[in-house]
Formats: sequence, C-alpha cells, structure tokens
Amino acid sequence: MIQLNDVTLRRGAKVLFEDATLALHPGWKIGLTGANGCGKSTLLAALRGGVASDVGDISVPSQWVIAEVRQEADNTQRSLLDTVIDGDAALRVLEAQIEAARDAGDGMREAHLLDEFGQADGYSAPARASALLQGLGFGPEQVDAPLSQFSGGWQMRARLAQALMCRSDLLLLDEPTNHLDLDAVIWLEDWLKRYRGTMVLVSHDREFLDTSVDHVVHVEQQRATLFQGNYSTFERRRAEKLALQQSSYERQQRERAHMQSFVDRFKAKASKARQAQSRVKALERMEVIAPAHVDSALQFSFSDPGRQPSHMLQAEHASLGYGDNTVLSGVNFTLLAGARLGLIGPNGAGKSTLVRALAGELLPLAGEVIQAKTLRVGYFAQHQLEQLDPDSSALEQLRKLNPKASESSLRGFLGGFGFNGDRVLEPIAPFSGGEKARLVLAMVVYQRPNLLLLDEPTNHLDLSMRHSLTVALQDFEGAVVVISHDRHLLRTTCEEFILVYGGKAEAYSGDLDDYARWLKDRSAEPRQEASSDTSTSPSTPPKTTPPKPQENAKQRRQQQSALNATLRPL
Repeated sequence: MIQLNDVTLRRGAKVLFEDATLALHPGWKIGLTGANGCGKSTLLAALRGGVASDVGDISVPSQWVIAEVRQEADNTQRSLLDTVIDGDAALRVLEAQIEAARDAGDGMREAHLLDEFGQADGYSAPARASALLQGLGFGPEQVDAPLSQFSGGWQMRARLAQALMCRSDLLLLDEPTNHLDLDAVIWLEDWLKRYRGTMVLVSHDREFLDTSVDHVVHVEQQRATLFQGNYSTFERRRAEKLALQQSSYERQQRERAHMQSFVDRFKAKASKARQAQSRVKALERMEVIAPAHVDSALQFSFSDPGRQPSHMLQAEHASLGYGDNTVLSGVNFTLLAGARLGLIGPNGAGKSTLVRALAGELLPLAGEVIQAKTLRVGYFAQHQLEQLDPDSSALEQLRKLNPKASESSLRGFLGGFGFNGDRVLEPIAPFSGGEKARLVLAMVVYQRPNLLLLDEPTNHLDLSMRHSLTVALQDFEGAVVVISHDRHLLRTTCEEFILVYGGKAEAYSGDLDDYARWLKDRSAEPRQEASSDTSTSPSTPPKTTPPKPQENAKQRRQQQSALNATLRPL
C-alpha cells in the first residue's frame, strides 16, 4: 500500500500541497487531477523516489517494481524492438546471467536460469514488445530500425511501450496520450483495463480518465483529496461537496450575524448582559466554515464571424500529398456554412494533410481546392507552436495581427487566455507547451475566423482550458473542422465525421463508439498480414476493409441525411 502521512511538497518557495494524508491500496487505478502547476508531476516524482517530501513521509513498498515513461530523448542505435524489451529490466538481467553461466560452462546454473526465463515469459518477449509497438501505431517493418531515426513524438511512443513492457507493480503515467492519435488512445485504454498493478495517471483527457481510473486524487488549494470512482463520479461528488460547503457557510453566516446583532444591541443592557456574553463565547467557540472555492477557470469566446459564404470551400477531384507521394486522391466535397466536422482515421492516413490543403498551406497535386472570397480561416496546428518567435512576447505576437490596437485592449484579450500582468511582456522561449498552445489559440481567436481548422488543439491544455475550448466551440457560429484524440471534444463539438482511410476522405455514418469497435476488430489484421505485406507504417495505413458501424437503420439514415446537407459530393 502507498501511504502519504502529513506530506508537504514545495517547488522552491511555493507550497504545492501540505498536510496530505492518503492511503492508496494495491490494484487501485488512480487519476491525479488538478490545475497545471499544482504539483501533480512533482507527486509522481516523489512516488518514484526522485523528490523528497519537505514535511511528512511517503511510503511505497520496497519490493515493488515501478515503471514510468522516461522523458529524455534517445540517440541510441539500438533497434526499436530491443529498446522496448529493455523495459523488462529483470528479463535483461536473466539474459545476462544465462550468458555468463553459458560462458562459464555451468550447465546446472544455466538450466536453472533458463527455467526462470521461461516462467518470466522470456521467450514471448519479442512478440509482446511487437504487440505493444503495433498498438501504439508502429508498422511491423519498423521494429528493427534504430530508435534514433524516429521523430521526438514517435520516440515518446516507444518509451511508453517500454514502460508498458515492464512487469511492474506500480505504473506512473504523466500525460501518456499527448503524443498519441485517437486509435492509439483507444488501444491504450484497453491495455490499461487489463493491467493488474497499481497505477497513478496524470491526464487532461476526461474520457480517457473515465475509462482508465477507479479513484481520483484531486489537488486544489494546496490540498490533496481522495475520491472513489472515475472522473465523472469525482466531478459530481466534488460539486455536491462544494454545494454543501457553500450552503453550510451561508447558514453559519446568517447564524453569526443574528448572534452578533443580539450582542451589539444588548451588551450594554444590564438585564441582557449575561445572554449577550453567552453569545460572544458561542461565537468564539464556533468553528468557522470557509466559503466554497475552486480554482478560477479561463473563459473565452469566439467573436461573431459575421456574414458567411454559403459554400465555404470546394475540393474537386483533388489529389493531396508531398512530391511523388500521393496521400489522398479523388477528394470531392463542398464545405457549407455552419458545418461541424470531425476527421477520424488511422494514424498517417492523411487527416493533417487534408486540413493543410483546406487551410491553403498545401497545394493539391491534381484537381483543385477552391476557397470562397470572403472565407477567413483560423488554423491551429502543432507546428505553429514551434513557429512562434521565442524572443518576442505574447503581447508582441498579438500586436503583429493588429498593429493599431491599443495595449490595454490586447492585454484584456490575452487575459482571457491566462496571460496577465507582466506575463504578457515576458519572452515566449521559456513558456510551457500549454502556454504556447494557449497563445496560438488566442491568435486564432483574435482573427475572427468564420472557418476553424483545428489539428489536435487540446495537446498540452489542462482540463479547465479544454472545457473552456469546448464551450467556446459549441457557441461558435462559424464552421469547424477538427482532428483530435480527445473524444469528449469530438462528441460535444462535431455533428458529422469524415473517415480518412485507404487514400480516401469520405462521409462516415457511424459514431465514435462504432469507430472504436471497428478498430478493435481490425487490430489483429496487420499481424496476420505481416508475413506477406510489410508496407504498412505510421505514414502508410494498411489496406483493409473500411469500417462498418453497427446496424441501426433509422439512426444511420438520420445521420446520413444530416451529413449530406453539410458534405455534398460534387
């Protein structure tokens, strides 16, 4: 059992939380929640022994094997498969011992160690590692490639597979979905459901939390509070607790005011002095109930996009790709005003390529993509975070969009995205990923678009900011096209879905649950085809039968009718 006894953790002079006393039992799957900067990652570090508590003590069973995702970049020439198997350190130790016994000619010890190796599922290690890599989006032909050849995001996936490979008692995961697409997130959910150890998870994906945890530790106002149940249950219970606290506070305030009024009126009157003094003592003894308080959430909204063209853009027989590599072909549709589309499909199938073409950043290889003359596109993509000038400030970045705007108006606008006071004047270089994402989002909102193209907009955003974005998108009167692994955002924002798959982009009549079921049914196919087809990779999805949602004729007709009104073939 993990125990925290009167624990206080600080970062420098800042107290993250204090007097935390918790008992976390074996087998629990705990979601660690709270605003950015409240101490979640610091607590994970303390659980693994990387940070000492300032006050109190943290106890984790000494015999437990702890697994976590390493954060440092890798330049190793070891193969992807070997790197993942390295996650099972105990197995690697056995391998070394077997080799040493073999070199020493100690047959008895070698036989004993080989028996241990078999009991540790050592012979299935390559297959287990390959399955982890496949689930996280790697193709079978990539397992022998050096890890250093992969980008930072794909190396993070490999390090996640390495952590899952470990036969751990305690699994610590800090934002594991940040570098994953929807397919990999759904796969990881299923894997975590089967995990038998204790897990502590930090995530800002509410649906991922809902399906992955059975307890929540919430850090707020320098307090760590344990709740039983998943994230939705936590939200309900927390709301009930806050409502009860506020009700008790208001009732006590009325009682105190009534008693104080009696004291003020009769403290100088001899016949009432004893009663007045009794009430004074009662007020002094009364335990003061604090008003309910929560960390303030950022709130913003999109400006009225004004008059919108009825046909915002058209794609006519468009082929999209890069150089000689055609990713999508035969793309034909009209995007109408007010459309709210979610793009789904396997990783590397071309979702981002399609959005870049819609934004005008990528010219078609054949055919054309035509934008209406009055179209104003607000485009959010992860590469834009890297394109921010690191030496400029948030205020200077926004001023570039409107040099004539007053500083006070720009400051007021940035305040809605959490940039206040001197923060708007500080260089962007040391900003966190979440702060950069908020700044790019602010720049998109400031331009008053009538079409929003959002490619993974929630990466690095905390739950509070994701909620604010969801509410703002629900109220936005323009058109929206979004790619996201955050299913809560997709469910609450999108009315139709486009399946990008097998080189095509076509209307999909199912919902996200249908898509998840298809992914599970499809998961075994690449393994079956691996011996004859090694062309699949993160950039080339396997050619398999398109998904078929569960049969529900009425629902599908309604969905198809609504979709046809928005996405009309030419």
